[in-house]
Amino acid sequence: MNVFAAIRQYIHQHDLIRADMRVVAAVSGGSDSTALVHILHELGAEGAGHLVGLAHFNHQLRESAANDEQCAAAIAEAIGVPLFVEREDVAARARRERRSIEDAGRTARHAFYDRARHHFSADRVALGHTRDDQAETVLLRLIRGAGPRGLAAMYPRKDYIIRPLLGVKREELRAWLGERRITFVEDETNADVSIPRNRVRAELLPLLTARFNPSIVDTLADEADLAREIWEWMTAAAAAYQGSVGSDELDVEMLMAAPIALRRLIVWEAMRRTARGRPVGLGHVEAALRLMETGGSIDAPAHRVERVGDRLVLTGRVPGTKGRAPNLFRYPLSIPGEAKLPEAGWIVSAQRSDRSATVGNEAIESAAAGVAIVRGDLCRGPLSVRNRRPGDRFAPVGLGGRKKLQDFFVDRKVARRDRDAVPLVVDAADRIVWVAGYGIDEAFRVTDSAQTVVIFKVRRV
Repeated sequence: MNVFAAIRQYIHQHDLIRADMRVVAAVSGGSDSTALVHILHELGAEGAGHLVGLAHFNHQLRESAANDEQCAAAIAEAIGVPLFVEREDVAARARRERRSIEDAGRTARHAFYDRARHHFSADRVALGHTRDDQAETVLLRLIRGAGPRGLAAMYPRKDYIIRPLLGVKREELRAWLGERRITFVEDETNADVSIPRNRVRAELLPLLTARFNPSIVDTLADEADLAREIWEWMTAAAAAYQGSVGSDELDVEMLMAAPIALRRLIVWEAMRRTARGRPVGLGHVEAALRLMETGGSIDAPAHRVERVGDRLVLTGRVPGTKGRAPNLFRYPLSIPGEAKLPEAGWIVSAQRSDRSATVGNEAIESAAAGVAIVRGDLCRGPLSVRNRRPGDRFAPVGLGGRKKLQDFFVDRKVARRDRDAVPLVVDAADRIVWVAGYGIDEAFRVTDSAQTVVIFKVRRV
């Protein structure tokens, strides 16, 4: 196999480097990154991009780290390219942030890559991951549990990060280096099987190769390519289903029309956005989907999901607070009858009348504070009293159109701290009939004095 030609073809196939692009190569001193540097240098001589610098990140995790840095400097000097170096005590960072050393190192490296890119005014940062690394990543994610998104593993290009070597194996790169008598360093921590990736590399992959499939590396890497294509198709299809749906509410009818895989993806994406970085798993998504049939609400990481009429509504919690999401409530309201709202300190009552102007001998004004008179013929279904939800809208009388409840509260100068306690009377379709104490929806306005009406009242407990 012509390794150099294969890498050139892979770069062209995935549009990783163009002729006018400035590229930085991340170099550790190991075989993969050393091969990456020399190959990109040779490609640059052919006019395939410009290798403008090398970037070495010293994790300070082992005694030989200083030697690796010296090796990176020697490589840079040999090809006449400047070297950008940073050092960080990754073990201390892991302890401080209470995360694994592997995870802390990955986070620190990628932040460093971005700084290196800006340092050299580069378009791309190239990493030396090979087909073997891809196979290891697929196995790790299979073991932990993953769908198409996780099994897609490492992408040839993601933002400014590129991986030109994903199409070749490590042994092929080492043979290429050997032919040119180019030396590299061995990372002794690769023998530490307490690290999950090293255990997969040293124990699981050799077992699978010897006992099950001699071409397991290629098979797993091909599966990653297929998973990536499936995931890209799914995300495009999910976006088409969502259309103009907001990020904090999902249309139930739209969800039910989607295939189950897209249904899960749409809900997962919405929950992940609302969760503000907290992990959202399949169990959370399944619980949210069940709300479409059962109604009610669930608590999810950093947010709550609730079935509200024909929507799934997601409500995020305020970052940095220990409290839960706003104290959501919903109570049935019969006619005649009343609903007690202990969370808000109100009682809302309803009664039917044959005349719109009087109740008994008492004259009632529909605009009076704490009282509303609405069309009785439109209040046939079960009514409820609840507090506000994201996306609530209604048509205040006289406005000539619908308005966000949030904007209505702002216009009426309702204090922010009081808005979650304002009772809303809603019909069976979750349309707002009355914003207690503030106004009714235009559709429920009484237009004929002979109409049967329903009279709502609100009072303090």
